[in-house]
Amino acid sequence: MDVEDLQRSLQAIGLYTRNIDNDFGGYTLSALKQFQVKSGLEGDPILPGARTLEALDRAVAAKIAKPANDTIPADWLPDAQMLRVILHWTAGTGTASENDRDHYHVLIDASPKLVRGLRSIDQNDARGLKARYAPHTLNCNSGSIGIAICGMAGAVEQPFSPGRYPITRAQWDLAARAVAVLCRRYRITVSPKTVLSHAEVQGTLGIVQRGKWDIARLPWDPSVAGAKAVGDLFRAAVIAA
Repeated sequence: MDVEDLQRSLQAIGLYTRNIDNDFGGYTLSALKQFQVKSGLEGDPILPGARTLEALDRAVAAKIAKPANDTIPADWLPDAQMLRVILHWTAGTGTASENDRDHYHVLIDASPKLVRGLRSIDQNDARGLKARYAPHTLNCNSGSIGIAICGMAGAVEQPFSPGRYPITRAQWDLAARAVAVLCRRYRITVSPKTVLSHAEVQGTLGIVQRGKWDIARLPWDPSVAGAKAVGDLFRAAVIAA
């Protein structure tokens, strides 16, 4: 197992929250030590040793043993030609409002649990928007599935403050599993142009937005900053799922 594989494994079980960089630095070392302590393997070499690698493989296997397909009911996934998934936060409370449900296909509330939007995914078909499509991203709704994490009302980008309703790591993890299901169902290959946050749309797709910064900061890890850094982390989580 090389350093990149080690980081992906630690990321899959929620201990490594940075970008995959193939560098055995302080963050990787800290995540590995956390895993060893949780697994009762403090005596195993930190390089890591064979017992740690075996335990890590088992932990990752256990994490993904339950198929991700059961995170979204089949009747939420109608036939459609979809090109991408765009991740948002609602800029509201931890509960999905009627207005939130009117704009997004799938939402993740603070529980966390999935909430179905009022508009069906096939209304945003790439072959033509229907009358009641979900208007989640300015001029980028055709072929786009909108998924949103509930929260971040009153959040401030600089200096960063998540406000009274910060999104959580549990919501993030459920969103990644849900997006993995969407990508499988609609044959969407995970890439920066096909799985991206609202904050990445302007820079990556060249479609002008209105100062959107969801999701460019993570309340549980303020050291990760910027749309691409957060987007890369989310895509890695989707791939792991």
